[in-house]
Amino acid sequence: MSGELTKARQRITSINSSLKQGKYMAAAQALNDAIVIMLSAQLMKSEREEFAQMLDDAVYALNNNKELRKVFPLVLNYTPGEEKKLLEQIFEMRKVLQEDVNEGAQKDLASMEARKQAELDRGQKHLEQQEFDQAKHVFDTLTSEYAGDAELKAEVAERYQKAGLNEEAVGYLSQAIKESPDSLHLYNRIGIVLRKMQDFQSAENYYKKALELTQADEYLFFNLGRLYFDWQRWDKTAEAAQRAVGLNPNFDQAKKLLAYAKKKMAEG
Repeated sequence: MSGELTKARQRITSINSSLKQGKYMAAAQALNDAIVIMLSAQLMKSEREEFAQMLDDAVYALNNNKELRKVFPLVLNYTPGEEKKLLEQIFEMRKVLQEDVNEGAQKDLASMEARKQAELDRGQKHLEQQEFDQAKHVFDTLTSEYAGDAELKAEVAERYQKAGLNEEAVGYLSQAIKESPDSLHLYNRIGIVLRKMQDFQSAENYYKKALELTQADEYLFFNLGRLYFDWQRWDKTAEAAQRAVGLNPNFDQAKKLLAYAKKKMAEG
């Protein structure tokens, strides 16, 4: 138990440091942990007095931290021997602090998303004005700032695609797939762009990778069928369209694709 008491002492002595760093949740958690250890221990009189003084000092530090009081304005009350009551107060403090942390995180997330959107719009404006070098600079800077954000790269790729800059779109989608290799919609997107570029082999390779993830997506099979249609591989067009119809018997576009492929096969 002496090891646990040492841990309790360390937790209490860490409180001032946490407060100086603005880590109010850490300070409250440290006091909580110390009280829990103290309540579970069989303390000698001298140890009880020592801990009572340490708790009193910790409570004083918490109560007199101006920034903490802005978040949790209630004053903590501590009387030696009433550690359980103090624990209940610390519980309330932690709850309020957690709510503040969550609110702060939401604000940070909203701010980050607003920045992304603003930069996407700025890059889009350059695209619309055919200022492609400027657009590239904006998009490259943005995606570097949020490295690892596959969806952001996919968003940039879509803007490039709509502007007719398919090679740039493929570059961003390739990066997005490396970062999020299980995102089926990314394979679909890059397959469509490569098909439009008539890079049929590369498109097929991406669709095959997508099919390793799932065999239950009718749109994946339909897009694969569209690829083979443009490639004029009618037997494979029919096969892919048939799989799409098998998954969704009401998929009218897939039915039309299947009928056309069968017609071309019959023509020889």
